[in-house]
Amino acid sequence: MSKTRFRSDAGLTRRMGAVSLGLVVLYLAFGAVLITVMPNAALAAVVVVALAWAQWYFSDKLALASMGARVVTPEQAPELHGMIDRLCALADMPKPAVAVADTDLPNAFATGRSPSHSAVCVTTGILRRLDGEELEGVLSHELAHVANRDVSVMTVASSLGLLAGFLIRWFPFMGGGRDRNNNAALMFLVVWLASLIAYFISFLLTRALSRYRELSADRSGAYLTGKPSALASALTKITGDMGRIPSKDLRQVENMSAFFFATPAFSRDSLAGLMSSHPPVEKRLEQLAHISADLGRPL
Repeated sequence: MSKTRFRSDAGLTRRMGAVSLGLVVLYLAFGAVLITVMPNAALAAVVVVALAWAQWYFSDKLALASMGARVVTPEQAPELHGMIDRLCALADMPKPAVAVADTDLPNAFATGRSPSHSAVCVTTGILRRLDGEELEGVLSHELAHVANRDVSVMTVASSLGLLAGFLIRWFPFMGGGRDRNNNAALMFLVVWLASLIAYFISFLLTRALSRYRELSADRSGAYLTGKPSALASALTKITGDMGRIPSKDLRQVENMSAFFFATPAFSRDSLAGLMSSHPPVEKRLEQLAHISADLGRPL
């Protein structure tokens, strides 16, 4: 985490380290398989690493463009800028760019490779639905993501899954499946299975980290503002309204769902909950209730 007044989160740091270590081990094993059986693995790796670097370096611009969001000035959105100014001063952190996406989907997200190269975006849908305290709670959550460098970590962590997914899809067209002899068929099978396994393990590791980072941002934002009930109210409103958003609109922004403040609710015991980028809503509300009780205790 950057040096801010957000509460430090040792659990998040440990999990980032553990997931990173696990991915390094997985990456080395996966690379060894590719080098052994695939003659043009190096070229594929270079292409995908370059794509991952570009995704990380231009993450703020790519995310805003994918949502059709526009950066707004203090003159265009004085109340929104005022809230972010107050929260940044309270957290002692650089102010990110402020953007608005014109969609009825009630949500918000943070993006950027570092606190000094970041953006916080809200939708017109969330601006219409939340009051001032609720919106401030959501913004404090998103600023915690910026302070934690979440986008950078998640982009790097997902690069192995990107490489594996690339090979699963394109390896048959890269010369691996053209020959019909036994060696070529065996090479194709080994690379395809290794890519599938690497993609699945990488996916589970990054999703687990993503769920924890949402809980961490909830905690950090709630303690910063001292109003966990406002954040809980915003979460309840948004997840309730998500069910009324047309499926077509949700599919259009599916590639951004991991970075949103909230996604459609899943049960903590369901398979969908295990695969989700966000923890169950009831778990987030339960944590906020504990924080509210903690802040209400006499010193």
